[in-house]
Parts: sequence; C-alpha cells; structure tokens
Amino acid sequence: MNAVMTGPPVITGWSAVSPHGIGADAFAEGVRAQRPTLAPVDTERWNVPHSRAHLVPGFEVREVLGKKGTRSMDRVTGLAVAAVGSLLDRPGAQRETETGERAALVLATTTGSAASMMDFTRSSLVGARPYDVDPAVMPNAVMNCAAGQCAIWYGIKGPNTTLAGGRAAGLLSLNYAIRLLSTGRADTVLCAAAEEYSHARYWLERHSRGPEAPGAALGEGAAVMLVRPASAATPERPALAEILAVRSRVATGSRVRATLEACVRSALEAAGVGAGQVWAASPSDAPGLLGHLERDVLTEVCGAAAVDRVPAVGRIGDVSAASAQFQIATLLATAADDTTAAGGIALVTSADRDGSLACAVLRLAGPR
Repeated sequence: MNAVMTGPPVITGWSAVSPHGIGADAFAEGVRAQRPTLAPVDTERWNVPHSRAHLVPGFEVREVLGKKGTRSMDRVTGLAVAAVGSLLDRPGAQRETETGERAALVLATTTGSAASMMDFTRSSLVGARPYDVDPAVMPNAVMNCAAGQCAIWYGIKGPNTTLAGGRAAGLLSLNYAIRLLSTGRADTVLCAAAEEYSHARYWLERHSRGPEAPGAALGEGAAVMLVRPASAATPERPALAEILAVRSRVATGSRVRATLEACVRSALEAAGVGAGQVWAASPSDAPGLLGHLERDVLTEVCGAAAVDRVPAVGRIGDVSAASAQFQIATLLATAADDTTAAGGIALVTSADRDGSLACAVLRLAGPR
C-alpha cells in the first residue's frame, strides 16, 4: 500500500560515515564531545604535499564492506554504500518498506569520484594503446556509480538519481526527495550525500580556490536521511523532523549577500514561520569569504544565539557536497539531547562558490 502525503514529509532516520567514525552513534558522540578530527595524512599514499585532512578513521573499502563485490570499488562509492548500510541496519529498520520497488535513492555529489575519472583517463593516455584500460574500473568513472551501487547492494528498486551541485547539492537532493514523494513516485526516499578525499580532489581544490582560503582542510564522508510521508512514521522509525520548506536561488559576485538573505526569508515564509522562531541556524561553512558572508546573513536574520546553537559543520573539514546532510545530522544529534529543541525551527543553508544558494526549514521533534 502506498504511503499518502497529507502534510510535510518527515525525516525518520539518519546515519553517517564521518571523520568521527562509522554510524550515527559515532557521529552523535563526536558532535557532543566536539572532538577534533584533523590529522596528518600519509603523503605517499595520497600523492599530496605535507598536508592535514579530516578523514574517516581506518576506512578501507574492503575491510568495511568485505571482499565480495568490492575489488574495484572506489572510495566515494564505498563511503556511500557504507552509510546507506549503516542506516538500513539500525534498530527499527523496516527493509520491506525502506528498500524494494517503492523506495528511491537520491545522492548528492560534486562530480562523483574525481580520482576515478582522472585515473581512468590517465591509463588510456599512458598505456601502449588507448584501450589498454581496466574495464572493471570504468563504472567508477561514471558520476552515478555510487548511487547505482547503493541500489544494487540493498535492493532499492525505485528512482535512482545523482545530483551534482557542489556545496548546494545536499539541499537540492532534499528538494528532489520531496518531489518524488509528493508526486507518488516513491513511498520512501534515502536522501544521501558523499564526498571522498583523494589526490585528485586535493589538487583540484588547491588550484581552484581563491586566495582567501588556500589552506582550508578537506574532509570526507557520507550521510543519509530516510525521508517519508508523515503518515509512514512508526514508533520504531519516529518523525525526527518535519521538512517545512526548501528554496534555492542563484547569484554571484556582489549579489550573493542580498540573494542569500532573500532565499532564507523566502524559505521561512513558505514554511509559515518567522525568523524569531528559529531555534538553530546552520551555515555550510564554505571556505573563505563566502563562508563568512553566509554566517553573517544567518546572524542578521536569526540572531547569533541561533547560529551558535549547534557545532559548525566545518569542524569536520570541507565536505563540500555532503555539507547539508552533515548539517542536518548535526542538528538531529544535538536536538536529541536538548529538551529546548522540541518543536523548534532549524534553518540549514548552503552557498556554493559557483553561485548556487539554498535554504531548508525544519521543525525538530527534539528528545525522544
């Protein structure tokens, strides 16, 4: 029987593979303790100069997921598959409704795996013949590989979508999930995001960032939320937050500040709440001036207390396309321990250097 959308969709579960470890409990504990995750990287393994990053500790694809089906799996796919698995294996999971024909998966990313794309192209250029490549690696060079592998591993047979939108991709994927539910295309949507650390991403970021943030440390990980109609919530999978509104805009240069503020106020208006009702506001912590501007806008609209309510997502590094999912995970982990969060309004914003801006408004359920 198909679930019916009679009100705002809800988040009924979440999990993460993050620099705090694997699973929702590891992430929540790291957020509570505000444990630092920045550490030196193995420069020989990653082919980078002396550097530090926020890596998932001890994450090796074949050790975490096993040897079957992982021989040629790249890192971003392994992170996504592990995150989805950690959600579906949590207590209260209902595989019969969270997978299968009526379950969809939406994955936010920047480019998929830049390392896989570059390595595969390089092997064609440096080999004796252009076709002297490993065919098993070819799927990794396709942007939607991670989403497809998640569906194959767990039997998610509904719509399968990859959204490439940089730092705004997480909120764009959330809006896409809402549309799948509201149009009856799915009863359950696993709304995920993944970003890997790699030599390719390191060098791309190093050469494309502006001079104001040359040394911002990269982070990696994957996070996933279970989004369903409110009527589908159960005691085992209760509603953790209502998704009241998601709005997006595009602006560059001097127009970013005013456009981002307009986006935030538009989302609040669509949600039917006022700025004074915001319990917590979470910016995406873009490196450099853009991140400062985003934080300034939220402080002006919602107040400093709301912006300081939860730990900044930047504490786990620049996780780019996975930022919004980690912001929401941080909000849910914080709200689970705070009685003042019950019924509170939370804002999540994203600002990408290419001009994409987005804002989501949630109503938190608070402690359970």
